[in-house]
Amino acid sequence: MEVSPEASSLAQGLRLVRLVADREKQGRQLLGVSQLAAELDMEQSRVSRLAQELCDLELLEREERGPFRVGRRFFALARTLNRSWVQESRAELEELVAGFGLRSRLSVRDGVRVLLLRSSSNNAALGGFAKPGMVTPVWCTGAGRALLWDHGTAELDTLLKDVNFIGVGGPAAAHSTAEVNQLMDRDRSTGYILATEEYEHDVWELAVPVRSPKGDIVASLSVLGSRLDAGRSIDEVADALQSASKRLGSSIGSPD
Repeated sequence: MEVSPEASSLAQGLRLVRLVADREKQGRQLLGVSQLAAELDMEQSRVSRLAQELCDLELLEREERGPFRVGRRFFALARTLNRSWVQESRAELEELVAGFGLRSRLSVRDGVRVLLLRSSSNNAALGGFAKPGMVTPVWCTGAGRALLWDHGTAELDTLLKDVNFIGVGGPAAAHSTAEVNQLMDRDRSTGYILATEEYEHDVWELAVPVRSPKGDIVASLSVLGSRLDAGRSIDEVADALQSASKRLGSSIGSPD
């Protein structure tokens, strides 16, 4: 089937926006026209025209002839697409705080990294250094391992093949893909992830995946603390997390 020029331009424009957004998100050097053309293996004149059209749409922006970054409309579009569940997560996070006094987080996966989307209001408590946009490893955090819930042995091997485990995480962190797989098998039997001192000393993280109505894992919901509140059990907190994750997942993809 022949691809129309409009469809081709759209695909190339999306690749361009994706590259600019990914580099900015990862804190890497921003690129100009010639560098973008080289990265995308496209003609420089083509990249220049597409980039200008995207700037006109305010999906990209640049100062004078400097490097490109994502524009105002890009963030407006992202807010529109995420409004039905990421915004709703705030209430769920605060409900967990009210119920258990524990820090809570909503996270997503970017390859072998976990990106924090939103954290609870008590995140400024002792040890609560996390801010939205913070990046942590996927293999030695509760939030990260919850995002790996559906990964089998072969998928874990492929994902973590280039990871350097040495010197990362807390005293109970996994030091190989095999150890990650063992931890996943252990936690799947309980229905939740319990990562104790896997990333930070004296900190445990309880986490569950958030699934879309189609069953795909799109995020993880977690709570962190140094100890459970008096009278609270791990299972009680896990039940509350599961209920919150189901409510969030049911709103993914729903109309505003």
